[in-house]
Amino acid sequence: MSSPNLHPMLNVAVKAARAAGAIINRAALDVEAVRISQKQVNDFVTEVDHASERVIIETLLTAYPGHGILAEESGTEHGAKDSDYVWIIDPLDGTTNFIHGFPVYCVSIALAVKGKVEQAVVYDPSRNDLFTATKGRGAYMNERRIRVSKRTKLPECLISTGFPFRTGDNFKQYLAIMADLMPKLAGLRRPGAAALDLAYVAAGFTDGFFETGLSPWDVAAGSLLVTEAGGLIGNFTGEPEFLEQRECLAGAPRIYGQLVPLLSQYSKFAGLDAKMRASDRARAVSASIAPNADASSADIYARSTIASDDESAADAAPAAAAAPAPRKLTRIRRDPAGDNAPVPPAEGDTAER
Repeated sequence: MSSPNLHPMLNVAVKAARAAGAIINRAALDVEAVRISQKQVNDFVTEVDHASERVIIETLLTAYPGHGILAEESGTEHGAKDSDYVWIIDPLDGTTNFIHGFPVYCVSIALAVKGKVEQAVVYDPSRNDLFTATKGRGAYMNERRIRVSKRTKLPECLISTGFPFRTGDNFKQYLAIMADLMPKLAGLRRPGAAALDLAYVAAGFTDGFFETGLSPWDVAAGSLLVTEAGGLIGNFTGEPEFLEQRECLAGAPRIYGQLVPLLSQYSKFAGLDAKMRASDRARAVSASIAPNADASSADIYARSTIASDDESAADAAPAAAAAPAPRKLTRIRRDPAGDNAPVPPAEGDTAER
C-alpha cells in the first residue's frame, strides 16, 4: 500500500520491498526445503535470494524502465547501463541467518542519483518493520520519525559489528580491534545483516556500527537512514566517501568521533606508521591468546580474555619457557580506579573448553 507522504520513487521501492518480503516469509515457513548454493566459503545464496531479486527488479523497472540496476546476485545485468538513476539492491541481507531460521535478515533497496543515495528502504519481513528515508526529509520506522542515540560516552554504548568469515580475512586484526574496543563499551553485538545494523543505528537501538568487506548493496540504503536520522557514516578514518571502499563506520556524532581514533589505524587507508602499529597490536593480541603456538597454528580462541600490551610483554618471556598448561578460562577483575593488573584466578575458577 502506497503512502501519500512518501516520495513517489520511495513508494515504488516500498512496494518492491514488501513483495520480496512476502516471498521471504513464505519460504521461512519451511526453510529446510529451500535450495542453497555457496558462492564462496561461508557465503551462501538461495533460491529465495534470486526470487526476491527478480520481483524487486520487475517492480522497479515496470515503474522506471529507464533506470539502472545494481543488484547483489545479478549485478548490472538488468536496467539501463548509462542512467543517472541506479537502484542498489540486496534482496536478502543476512542469508546465513535466514537458512538457519535465525530471524535477523532484511531487504535493502536504495536509489542513487549521480552516485548519491537519495531514497532508501530497509524492510525486516519477520517483524514487519519498515525503515525509509528520502534525502532531506528525515528517516522513519513504520512511519514514525527516528533519530540516532543521544548517548555520548562509549562505556554506555552498544555497538554492532560483523565478524570476518571469508577465507583470507584478517582474523588477527579483528581480534585486536575487539581487544581495543570491548573494554570501553557496554557491549558488542554481531546480528549478521549490515543493512539492518545500520537501520538500528538510525533508530537509536544501537549507538554505532563498524564492519569491513561490505559491498555497496549492503550499506547504500542504511547509509541514508543513518544520515537522515542525524548520524554520521564513513570509512574507519572518518572519510565520507565510503560506499565502494569495503569499510564502514557509522554512529551518533559524538560516538562516531570517539570510534574513529580507535579504528583508524586498522583502516586500509591509514598511513604507514598507523598500519605498523596495528600490525604490532594484532601480533601482540594473538601472542597473548596462544603464547605457546606458532603464528600459523595458533588457536585464537584458547582464552576468554585478552591482556593489554604491557601485560603481553611481561608474560611473553616466562610463557615461552614454561611447559604448555591446560587450557582454562581466566577472569580478569578491574578495580574502580582503573588498575588493569589481572587478579589471579580464584580456587576452582577454571573450565574446560
